[in-house]
Amino acid sequence: MANVVKLNKSSSGTSMSSSGSGSSVNSGGDGTVTVTLPVLKGTVGPDVADVRSLYKNNGMFTYDPGFMSTAACQSGITYIDGDKGELLYRGYPIEQLAEKTSYLEVCYLLLFGELPGRAELEKFEDTVMDHTMVHEQVATFYHGFRPDAHPMSILCGVTGALASFYHDSLDIHNPRHREVTAYRLIAKMPTLVAMAYKYSVGQPFMYPDNNLSYSGNFLRMMFAVPTKDYEVNPIVERAMDRIFTLHADHEQNASTSTVRLAGSSGANPFACVAAGVATLWGPLHGGANEAVLKMLQEIGDVKNVPAFVEKVKDKLSDTKLMGFGHRVYKNFDPRAQIMRETCHEVLKELNVKDPALEIALELERVALSDPYFIERKLYPNVDFYSGIILRAIGIPTPMFTCLFALARTVGWISHWMEMIGEPDQKIGRPRQLYTGPTRRDVTSLAKRS
Repeated sequence: MANVVKLNKSSSGTSMSSSGSGSSVNSGGDGTVTVTLPVLKGTVGPDVADVRSLYKNNGMFTYDPGFMSTAACQSGITYIDGDKGELLYRGYPIEQLAEKTSYLEVCYLLLFGELPGRAELEKFEDTVMDHTMVHEQVATFYHGFRPDAHPMSILCGVTGALASFYHDSLDIHNPRHREVTAYRLIAKMPTLVAMAYKYSVGQPFMYPDNNLSYSGNFLRMMFAVPTKDYEVNPIVERAMDRIFTLHADHEQNASTSTVRLAGSSGANPFACVAAGVATLWGPLHGGANEAVLKMLQEIGDVKNVPAFVEKVKDKLSDTKLMGFGHRVYKNFDPRAQIMRETCHEVLKELNVKDPALEIALELERVALSDPYFIERKLYPNVDFYSGIILRAIGIPTPMFTCLFALARTVGWISHWMEMIGEPDQKIGRPRQLYTGPTRRDVTSLAKRS
């Protein structure tokens, strides 16, 4: 606890001010009531006014649509400083992790708090890869969906259904059960995503190959067929690993908060992660890179980029620029520079001739040189570049959000495990500012006009 915040409540409204330490409730002669709240300090970031006793002691709630100024939990996993353009996993800068570690090293870090040593990493990798297969009956679930169903709708259902097959480790109060479930989710999500893709294109499912890396195994399950050998391209493999790393966690976003809220009820982790998948499906969250490709298709040709940019600048136009800027990062997205370098590596390696990619590169060039974008700090974000990479690799646009869910699973399960271990954890129960009718009596049907 540091200093305190004082709320001055009167008939004309409520004001807030900072003050020294102490805690009290004082009534003024003019009817004003001063409420003193303790202030909590994290290791970094803004101070937080502790309002837990506000309703109990003073009969007031706080009002914060979207929870933009509300800390719903304590967490030691990920930290974002949007003004500085900083993203830390357990204190490590994302750019260092993307350059010096693999995705499974990052998974270990998010789950257990420290980067693994060589022996720890080998054991962790072996354990994860031992869980890559899914029960054979899971395959029958896919045949219950239409082949043209959106893969995220399939992933929602199949992820939740895992609880029916792995109910031997669903005691959420058993630390060993929680750990086994974490391994299973991280290991099986690539298999489920690849199966959703194979089903959509009418190809047979490919079983995992545990001799490959996590990312290499995923690429093989996506693109190999039984009739010929498949060789993983190391440049593409590394790019996929970086995409997974950069999307592994992002603090208390909508899907992570949903996983925590579902978990607060005591729901099993498969159900909680399925809730996260459902939330991620929203176009304002996980569907952003899919929206980027849709925008590029609407532009249609490189020669149309100047006219499109002018529409974006026109305040009277409703044309939106997708994949630029970020709700949290007010300066730049630290993941974007890494993705930009990876994007150009992949395009050079594959030598792909794709009009959409040519449009993207021209749009990038304009955005990085046009004063309009520079002054507004509308730089290409991670969704812009990841969408281009996935397109170049050959992954269909509807699959983009599934890959996001695959990568984010470790973040979801890490937050779920952290939440379960919190001593003061309570079931989530947001309050409301009620604006409906006041109490009224029911009249008989005959008297209602």
